[in-house]
Amino acid sequence: MGANDFVTIFFLVAAVLIFFQLRSVLGRRTGNEKPPRDLYGSPDSATGPTVPDAGKVVTLPRRDSAEDEDRFAAIDAFAPAGTPLNDSLRELSKADPTFNPKEFVNGARMAYEMIVMAFADGDRKALKGLLSREVYEGFDAAITERETKGEKVKSTFVGIDKADIVTAEMKGTEALVTMRIVSQMISATYDKAGALIDGDAEAVAEISDLWTFSRDSRSRDPNWKLVATESEQ
Repeated sequence: MGANDFVTIFFLVAAVLIFFQLRSVLGRRTGNEKPPRDLYGSPDSATGPTVPDAGKVVTLPRRDSAEDEDRFAAIDAFAPAGTPLNDSLRELSKADPTFNPKEFVNGARMAYEMIVMAFADGDRKALKGLLSREVYEGFDAAITERETKGEKVKSTFVGIDKADIVTAEMKGTEALVTMRIVSQMISATYDKAGALIDGDAEAVAEISDLWTFSRDSRSRDPNWKLVATESEQ
């Protein structure tokens, strides 16, 4: 028998001894083994379902309720609780959670100046993104008439004295907010010969308007559009 055959027999005997030794340790059952855990089913039937310690259960407030409280707090700070305006703003906020009356007023003030100046300048492109189709058609018709006559309008926006929400309501999914806006402007209209035909090139005039803005509460578009105008003068 060569040296290689002796080495082979040695490792074969060693492997057999190791196998029986492992089997004697791992293959025996002692009667104390735990049943296998069902990873995808119910807890072990021997021990029953695990019941949380009732003394350690903490009930967290609903997030929706907390968010409602925050929104309503902003509305109460804007309009006294219990008033018709407060009630209508709350209803609007329920339909449109993004609505904040203070932020809305700030946005409406900026939109007002943009619309007034775009109309004076005959800027149809700027108007189209801020007005509903019906209101845009009315503004467009007035600009077209002015252009046909060769008239020019020169305006200077001085500022807004007051901007208040008058009413708010939901019509289906459409949110409607009407504002009273009191502004100051210098505006003068000239004919094609350059003669002043309306307004005053130097005097500051006070203008009071009722403007209604609208937004579909289901839309992802956060922008509001002007849907109705009325002058109080």
